[in-house]
Amino acid sequence: MADHNAPTPLYRLKKTVVLVGMMGAGKTAVGKALAARIGVPFLDSDLEIEAAANLSVPEIFERDGEAFFRKRESEVIARLLESEKGILSTGGGAFLAEGNRKLISQQGVSVWLNADLELLWNRVRHKDTRPLLRTSDPKRTLSQLYEARLPMYRQADLSVKCDPGVSIETMAERVIATLAQRTDVLERTDA
Repeated sequence: MADHNAPTPLYRLKKTVVLVGMMGAGKTAVGKALAARIGVPFLDSDLEIEAAANLSVPEIFERDGEAFFRKRESEVIARLLESEKGILSTGGGAFLAEGNRKLISQQGVSVWLNADLELLWNRVRHKDTRPLLRTSDPKRTLSQLYEARLPMYRQADLSVKCDPGVSIETMAERVIATLAQRTDVLERTDA
C-alpha cells in the first residue's frame, strides 16, 4: 500500500525529452502528464507551428503541402531545443528527418512511445485531424506509414512500450522510470 504522506520525489531534468512516435501513440497526453510530474514546461511542436501560421496542421498541409510543413517543423524543433529544458511532443513525422534525429540526439534525448498498429488505429480512427489519413482507406494508410516509419523510430535513444488500457499517468511513470536510468538526462533529488 502506498504511503500518501511520503514526500513526492523531485527531479532535475538535464536535457529536453523529445517524445517521438506515431500519431495516436500518446505523445501529447503523456507529455503533459510527464511535464507536470517532473515540474518542467510542456512544449508541442505542432501547436507552435499552428500558432506561428495561425492555421491548423491540416490547413497547413492543404494550403502549403507536407514539404513546407516539414521545413517549418524542423525550424520549430531546433528553436524549442534551444529554449528551457522541458518535455517536447513532436508530430509523428518529425523524427523521420535525419537532421531532426541528429539535432534531438545532440541537444536532448528522444523517447519513442512504442504503440502497436491496432492500438494506434483504435485511437485515431474516429478523428479527422490527421491529414495523412484523409485517404479512401485510412487503416491501410496508417499501416503503411507505421511500417515505413518503424526503422526511424527504432533509432530513438530510449523506448517505452504503450499497452492498451494503461492510463496516461502510468505511461508517464513508465517514461520517468526509463529516463531515470540515464543520469545524464534525469536526476532524482530530495527536497
